[in-house]
Amino acid sequence: MFFQHFGTCRFIYNWGLENKIRTYETDGKSISRFALQKMLPDLKSEHDWMKDVNSQSIQSALLNLENAFTRFFREKKGFPKFKSRKNPVQSFSVPQHYIVNFDTHKIKLPKIGWVKTKLHRKYEGAEKTATVSVTSTGKFFISILVDDGQEQPPVQHFDADTTVGVDVGIKDFAILSNGEKIDNPRYLKQSLLRMKVLQKRLSRKQKGSNNRNKAKNAVAKIHEKIHNQRSDFQHKLSFRLVCENQAIALETLNVKGMLKNHKLSQHIADASWSSFVTQLEYKAQKHGKTILHIGQFEPSTKICSECGYYNRDLTLSDRDWICPDCGVHHDRDINAAINIRKFAFDKQNLIGI
Repeated sequence: MFFQHFGTCRFIYNWGLENKIRTYETDGKSISRFALQKMLPDLKSEHDWMKDVNSQSIQSALLNLENAFTRFFREKKGFPKFKSRKNPVQSFSVPQHYIVNFDTHKIKLPKIGWVKTKLHRKYEGAEKTATVSVTSTGKFFISILVDDGQEQPPVQHFDADTTVGVDVGIKDFAILSNGEKIDNPRYLKQSLLRMKVLQKRLSRKQKGSNNRNKAKNAVAKIHEKIHNQRSDFQHKLSFRLVCENQAIALETLNVKGMLKNHKLSQHIADASWSSFVTQLEYKAQKHGKTILHIGQFEPSTKICSECGYYNRDLTLSDRDWICPDCGVHHDRDINAAINIRKFAFDKQNLIGI
């Protein structure tokens, strides 16, 4: 029943996308979500198997399509693509009419019935949309959006003493303006040898065989393990930084452009700086803290944090240097973190709060 819902919602999404593209090519304007919803009864009469799927889940697929087009026109995130059945990660939404029983650890879903569940924690508030998903390793999850009715906490006051500058890197994952360095765990590098062995075994298996499916699942498991390790590390670090400081100053990075460097791309992807910044931002908003962003072209590394001397000759291989003007010995990364914090309090360098 789960996979029937996955397949039907994927079918509706692709059907809606195809109709939107066709109407735009013929009439010059796209068909609306409500017009597509009016066409669903005729589509169900053609495909009887759609009647076994929750009707609101089908409508949610069209809502997701509409949101994808909204992001495309508003944020320029890329034109919506057709969903593939070969994608191991699938999901469908249940807007309402589901029941969560914390005593029996079960959830009742429309058209599916009661499902045994390992409930993560109890919650209080108005239940919104529930999303059922399956991972590449065959694990099923249900995430429930809950409105607890609580307001966002007020933004707390901050100054230079209660603000920390954070400079992310490869050798050290994060360098703080107070001189602390957080080691980069490099989970991908730790599991790379084992991953290569499993991927080589997968490439030798015959397509469509059970042994290939087993080998494919083994590769998916090691990727999932790396993702979980990285996510756990970043959640703990971001939570600690938000709790210990009133404001956090960050440098804006062009990660997409940096990944074009083939010598460092694997290490940059393993560090996953973008997800770390995202976690910092939503945790800071939840706790009333502030995130300060400076421009990506600010010379935070080459400027002396004591006297302001600009060292033009500094290269990537120079990990420490002595200022010719004031004679202060600088650790390259700590000096950059201190400058990031200083730049954050200069309005001409600040690009976002």
